[in-house]
Amino acid sequence: METTAVRTTGVRLTALGLGAAPAGNLYRATTDEEAHATFEAAWAAGVRYFDTAPHYGLGLSERRLGAFLRTRPRDEVVVSTKVGRLLVPSPETAHLPDPDLFQVPADLRRVWDFSRDGVLRSLESSLERTGLDRVDVVYLHDPDGHWEQAAHEALPALTELRDQGVVGAVGAGMNQSAMLTRFVRETDVDVVMCAGRFTLLEQPALADLLPAAAERGVAVVAAAAYNSGILAHDAPPSDATYDYAPADAELLDRARRIAAVCADHGVTLPQAALAYVRTHPAVASTVVGLGTPEQARQAGERAAARVPADLWRALAHAGLLAEAAVPPPVNQHHS
Repeated sequence: METTAVRTTGVRLTALGLGAAPAGNLYRATTDEEAHATFEAAWAAGVRYFDTAPHYGLGLSERRLGAFLRTRPRDEVVVSTKVGRLLVPSPETAHLPDPDLFQVPADLRRVWDFSRDGVLRSLESSLERTGLDRVDVVYLHDPDGHWEQAAHEALPALTELRDQGVVGAVGAGMNQSAMLTRFVRETDVDVVMCAGRFTLLEQPALADLLPAAAERGVAVVAAAAYNSGILAHDAPPSDATYDYAPADAELLDRARRIAAVCADHGVTLPQAALAYVRTHPAVASTVVGLGTPEQARQAGERAAARVPADLWRALAHAGLLAEAAVPPPVNQHHS
């Protein structure tokens, strides 16, 4: 599978990455065996970039991913995790379910901490949970309400670790593009993960983040390319999710109309969704949350599908893609 370098860090990301939130029991409980089989299917499809976080299932995702990756050659894989939420024992809530979308007991609670000490403790805990000797990429996770501490304490701690060779590349991962643009313009990040803000359905990142990243040579990882579900089906179902909540009627209608234009061009909506985010030269990788072996196999096939360039123009003609969001005629993506 094609890979793209992250600045001069030595880290190379495969065009398709696996998002391991489902291995943390996002929305539904899964077994260790199913998680392992999903990772295995992604590996067989050529995926060598795996993304996790302490937040995902209160550490369950990191433990499961680490158990799998310890069976693979460490130098062949890129692993990213995140800092900003410390996991603290919470025996008084252990009998309750996790309040945060993950089907796990709430025997730990998340505590926001973007201090230097918090970042170092978080990373150390992640290494313990994964059982790995290092992680390749570390992101500040959702620092939306924590700019000052994240930019002036957490990030300098991470860049120090990078400069010492302890981690490969550092950055931030968020569901918005505005603050990520600040990180790109005002700090020494190598890579940012932008979830859901550059997709076939919406492209706010085109106005700020993507031009800034291209100018500064910062890699962008496009996550949530399906907007959490609505673009993941050939025909979006009425119970489709958008940004982790039920999609409204207007969004559903638009997604279905996009799907119809895709079908006219011989491709499916998910194939087009993955292809679209790869058209921007700043995008190094697309991370997709994969929860079953079938989803992993399917993602590999979808990512490899040939999507005709005239599809984007047809979508613009139908009023389903803004003129400014139509990619240039030739895919300028670097390798």
